[in-house]
Amino acid sequence: MTSERLLYRFHREPVRLRPDSVLPAQREDVVLHTQDGLELVGELALPAESAPKATLVLLHPLPTHGGFMDSHVYRKAAYRLPALADLAVLRFNTRGTTSPRGTSQGEFDEGEGERFDVAAALDFVEERGLPDVWLVGWSFGTELVLRYGSVRPNLGRINGAILLSPPLHRATMEDLDRWEGTGLPLKILVPEFDDYLRPAEAHEVFGRHVPSAELVPVAGAKHLWVGEKYVQRVHQEIVDAVLGDDAPTLPAEVTGLVAKA
Repeated sequence: MTSERLLYRFHREPVRLRPDSVLPAQREDVVLHTQDGLELVGELALPAESAPKATLVLLHPLPTHGGFMDSHVYRKAAYRLPALADLAVLRFNTRGTTSPRGTSQGEFDEGEGERFDVAAALDFVEERGLPDVWLVGWSFGTELVLRYGSVRPNLGRINGAILLSPPLHRATMEDLDRWEGTGLPLKILVPEFDDYLRPAEAHEVFGRHVPSAELVPVAGAKHLWVGEKYVQRVHQEIVDAVLGDDAPTLPAEVTGLVAKA
């Protein structure tokens, strides 16, 4: 969805952010090129009138179970965070994944060939000169972060990472140990009622292998973060991790230009 397809209305009085609320940004359909010759479709959203303070590279949930670049937490991050936190947001479909934006070439490869997809995203943000890059993984995307964010040349191009609902199905304890050795910050959001890894087990595993990580249990949440209050919580935790002391408190209501997706 590019800005040209949106119809903005100006609101003088505060209006509550809804799941389909879109705030102003520079939005561009992009294509990422992998080292093994594939084209991956995506979108880059930048602040409308200022330089980005930092960059999010979003790695989506499992495509064989409905995950794609428009998975709701990520779609709403692209709708909101360029305007509310001056962040650049890159989201894309990994190989073989389809969304309204289109289908990325290739086939799902159980997290193996996807190492080229992670590298292609980091190539792209580096070529664009985007600042302070953070990987954000959700479910399957956390496996890609843990496996490939901590290896060179990717390692030298990121400032840290955030995990949402890590299942630890494909990432190994060796991957966790290697991440600890990077010295990079890692923030982990674990839903109270996750389908795969709940807070007590997460504390045990990450506490043993990545003791420097910040693990945040989220009361009431489930693996898919359904519900606007959980989406807002995730977005705030991301902004806090990336911007630190400069992080704004994200509003639930806004004034000014708002479009409907």
